[in-house]
Amino acid sequence: MNFSKKISYKNIACLFSCAIFFILTSCEEDLTKNKGNQSKNFPSQIINNANIIQRDSGFVILRAKAPIIEKYELIDSPYTVARRGVDIQFYDKKKPKIPGTIKAKYAKFYDYKQFYEAKGNVRITTNEGQKFAMQSIFWDQRKKRIYTKDTVFVTMEDGSTLVGANGMTAKDDFSEYTFYNNSGDFNSKRISENKK
Repeated sequence: MNFSKKISYKNIACLFSCAIFFILTSCEEDLTKNKGNQSKNFPSQIINNANIIQRDSGFVILRAKAPIIEKYELIDSPYTVARRGVDIQFYDKKKPKIPGTIKAKYAKFYDYKQFYEAKGNVRITTNEGQKFAMQSIFWDQRKKRIYTKDTVFVTMEDGSTLVGANGMTAKDDFSEYTFYNNSGDFNSKRISENKK
């Protein structure tokens, strides 16, 4: 059974793109100067106790915290990793006092592929009040798709619930998403269910 729903917000895209705290411009240590021509499989930038704020025209769009962020720039497939987890708040100008959040025990961004992954007790809350829980989630920025094969638990803002036992796919702005092998207790006036 396929489940599809259309909603009008761009929270999760903001959330993952907000997780672009991976675009680091400063570091506490520059290890490239010390390693010379040795192995390049080491972080070129490290931030300990990262507390990052991003603004757009003076408006705070993101607050991100991580115990440590490492950027690997000198290898063939550069990436940035938060091995000890991330805690992100993202803001919508229409609801500046109600941030959305994403929390995960691990996060990684592949620079050239423009591909993100978050793993380990992933919790997403939109500023519309929807809550998503899964063990991993992936975002292909080029294809503008978010997906997981893990079981997804969703709680809507009205308290209704949904379980996607075989994962989900979604547009990266979450305006549309599909759950696989779904079940739950939800408001039929707000959700359309399609059988294929």
